[in-house]
Amino acid sequence: MQRRLALVTVVVPDYDRAIAYYVGTLGFRLVEDIDMGGGKRWVVVAPGDGGSHLLIARAATLGQEAAIGHQAGGRVFLILETDDFDRDHAIYLAAGVHFREAPRDEPYGRVAVFEDAFGNRWDLIQPKR
Repeated sequence: MQRRLALVTVVVPDYDRAIAYYVGTLGFRLVEDIDMGGGKRWVVVAPGDGGSHLLIARAATLGQEAAIGHQAGGRVFLILETDDFDRDHAIYLAAGVHFREAPRDEPYGRVAVFEDAFGNRWDLIQPKR
């Protein structure tokens, strides 16, 4: 049996604002944007051709609104792996991405924590190979 983690849901206040950020700022690609009716959409973005994708979910309840930006309880929520940390770090800085720290080298790779437009913390990492 083969299994893989296909989608991770990120709760946001607005679909179009999320698409603008993940696609326009972070350089992800828009995989799907399907109108489900009643104001609901199936929106999927991906950082590249392989790996997991993000399912963009617009908050529909007060509890969901409260979770925006805090989906991991203040810890790093998602890890974005790159083959060229310095390139992507520079691109993101130029695009206005807010890094919470300077890049650092760890036993597992080069890493820096950034926040997305909604307050979720991410690791940008180039793993050691």
